[in-house]
Amino acid sequence: MDPFSKSPDDDDLRPEAEAARRPQPQPQPREWRFAQVFGERAAGEDVQEVDIISAIEFDKSGDHLATGDRGGRVVLFERTDSRDSASRSELERQDYPIARHPEFRYKTEFQSHEPEFDYLKSLEIEEKINKIKWCQTANNALFLLSTNDKTIKYWKVQERKVKRISVMNLNTSQSSGNGTTSSSSSSSSRAILPNGGCSEKLYNFPNNDLLFPPGGCTSLRLPVVTGQDLNLVPRCRRVYSHAHDYHINSISNNSDGETYISADDLRINLWNLEISNQSFNIVDVKPANMEDLTEVITCAEFHPTHCNTLAYSSSKGSIRLIDLRQSALCDNHAKLFEEHEAPGSRSFFTEIIASVSDIKFARDGRHILSRDYMTLKLWDINMDSGPVATFQVHEYLRPKLCDLYENDSIFDKFECCLSGDGLRVATGSYSNLFRVFGCTPGSAEATTLEASRNPMRRQVANPTRPARTLTSLTRAVRRGGENPGVDANGNSYDLSTKLLHLAWHPTENSIACAAANSLYMYYA
Repeated sequence: MDPFSKSPDDDDLRPEAEAARRPQPQPQPREWRFAQVFGERAAGEDVQEVDIISAIEFDKSGDHLATGDRGGRVVLFERTDSRDSASRSELERQDYPIARHPEFRYKTEFQSHEPEFDYLKSLEIEEKINKIKWCQTANNALFLLSTNDKTIKYWKVQERKVKRISVMNLNTSQSSGNGTTSSSSSSSSRAILPNGGCSEKLYNFPNNDLLFPPGGCTSLRLPVVTGQDLNLVPRCRRVYSHAHDYHINSISNNSDGETYISADDLRINLWNLEISNQSFNIVDVKPANMEDLTEVITCAEFHPTHCNTLAYSSSKGSIRLIDLRQSALCDNHAKLFEEHEAPGSRSFFTEIIASVSDIKFARDGRHILSRDYMTLKLWDINMDSGPVATFQVHEYLRPKLCDLYENDSIFDKFECCLSGDGLRVATGSYSNLFRVFGCTPGSAEATTLEASRNPMRRQVANPTRPARTLTSLTRAVRRGGENPGVDANGNSYDLSTKLLHLAWHPTENSIACAAANSLYMYYA
């Protein structure tokens, strides 16, 4: 056969090859709109410290949202616009899908943690909720984990029928139907008891227990249950305590639905949800001599589908992927993700701003998103040579690092999140701003939004792709040095208002974020 002759399959393969070489169309930048706000404060209203939101989490379905605050309370919201709740006639009238944004309403709240005091260490333990994680639902009940600095609690929230008793055993001539003495009996000084008795002895019998007249009481009747109200009852199922010497910074559920991990500065423990008095230490970075300590654990998270894989980040900017099948104590990582610094660029602040404050797995488990003080980084777990994308968030603050160090703002821990389709990432900033970036190759989407009813008022006309090269990075430094009081969009920034916590809806383009005590929700 002539090697240059065309095989019958060439015509079939050529279009596919050409399609693979052809650049893929970029998703259009989203226009974000205000959806809802809970706990909005009036202008000039002071915010109580205990009301500031410290944790936000959607459940896997996206139908429920939980927030925790510094006062130890957990507040639950439920979705009200779900198509499952629509009537059949409404669904039949819809010839085409109507674009609707998720709408939530207040469901219930409960006190998860109380302030405590460790008398052995003379240490006060705050009630502040550090993290909330949803667990698998069962029997129409909601389950979630909440933790403060030392204690993790497993909560069950379920609707229960509460019976109401409307008819009591009282004399109708002396009392009303709700058990209180009526006005017609005001001339009598005897107090009627709920069981039909009287607080005074009515008749001169030697036995004080006999309070009924001879022949019986004509008004005696049984109580009647007239209604059953459905009330949400939160109940603490388990308390996991005394397992961490240092402050808990993260908890994460395993995909097996039976176990979870909790991490503090030096250790990661593995728990079974049903066993509260025992945990297994799987990572321990504490050196024999604490003077040799060079880095601490900042965050840990399980892989979304592989129950044997988890990742944890450190204060040196590295992320370690570990496999629980390798050994019981996973001191040796399976993979290490870190970005090597440019020669000659090291300074006093290098390690501080490199500390990773949050990591999140993408829904498919292929990528990890990490947030340090200056940037967002997207990592491919199959490529440990460096991040596949870097998004500049606080580059305009680089000339102000000394001031940020003096007022401790440089230690602020910003969270990050990914969209369910993996096409976008988001994180918070100062002045109650948050940034949304497109993370597909070649995407130029970079949107700045403000946590207010008008999120786009801080948006610049032509947002540009964040700097990724050394030359553009130095340009950003020079620009910040010329005008140190403004951010990348030319707006003044306020370090006292910071947006630390936000969460992306698992299936839709909807973001919930916390600005002090207010919960804002946006959709695109």
